Amino acid sequence: MNQYAKASAPTGAVLCDLRSDTVTRPDAAMRAAMAAAEVGDDVMGDDPTVARLEATLAERLGKAAGLFLPSGTQSNLAAMLSHCGRGEEVITGRGYHVFKYEAGGASALGGIVMDPLEVASDGGLEPAAIAAAVKEDDSHHPVSRLLSLENTHNGKAVSLERIRVAVDAGRAAGLMVHLDGARLFNAATALGAAAAEVTAPFDTVSVCLSKGLGAPVGSVLLGPDAFIARARRWRKMLGGGLRQAGVLAAAGLHALDHNVAGLAADHARAEALAGTLRALGAGAVEHNSNMVFFTPDSAVNAQLGAELAAQGVLIAAGEAGPIRMVLHRDVTDEALAAVQGGLQRFYS
Repeated sequence: MNQYAKASAPTGAVLCDLRSDTVTRPDAAMRAAMAAAEVGDDVMGDDPTVARLEATLAERLGKAAGLFLPSGTQSNLAAMLSHCGRGEEVITGRGYHVFKYEAGGASALGGIVMDPLEVASDGGLEPAAIAAAVKEDDSHHPVSRLLSLENTHNGKAVSLERIRVAVDAGRAAGLMVHLDGARLFNAATALGAAAAEVTAPFDTVSVCLSKGLGAPVGSVLLGPDAFIARARRWRKMLGGGLRQAGVLAAAGLHALDHNVAGLAADHARAEALAGTLRALGAGAVEHNSNMVFFTPDSAVNAQLGAELAAQGVLIAAGEAGPIRMVLHRDVTDEALAAVQGGLQRFYS
């Protein structure tokens, strides 16, 4: 499944964009917060708004310190480079973003070995598989150093118990444990848990601000003070040092203050969309948090994508296989109705 499949080009105004929750645009209140942000040179440690974002998220998630980075991919990469040396290994999931969708950066730039395991149906990794993947102390093998998990995975919120047993398996083998929490607050919303409960078992966490939370750019990496100091150096080497970044950090602070509660509405709209698709009986439907996966019975992906695009609805239809539709804060009830109407017309 290619979750980044291109959508058909719209022929008129775009009413609804379901390609990803990365397509959200800052609203007027967020833009006002950005315009009013107090700024300084963050590379010199002088930007007060960046510092406040890092400290706020660290406190909220129960970690010692944070580091603002331009993207989730760079945040995960800086984390792996800070945890692992060349020839050392990250154990992760075959379908997880750090392995499948980050262009092999940890291996290409850091000489880090990736050992991908099969992901279970609930989005977690099996403890026995984690234990079996850890290499013995032998010069023929890389040194197993880090376990990297993901929550949510394809929209699936991995339960706190499943997290705990996976982390316990990693710790029993002496591994550090990282969470790619790109959609951490979606996971917490779906689980009915505080975000800090989800992150508590992990040494380090990466959180995206530019997906469901609606900020235009940015992620925050969180962990112990010494780890964040190493990651800050790696951020510089990776070209991720920013200057007056407070205008971006202000968007993240606004999102944390105002947009987390709205995630429940995104999940409810995803459930409603899944219900519409199931009622049509046109293919397999799966709904997880703010994502719906629809696999048409017939190979009509491109045709469906083109017809919806003509009505101002963008989906990442691809050529075949599941179509991922992502609900987010820019999809209003009226926009959802446009999607549902377009689907009903297509299959009528």
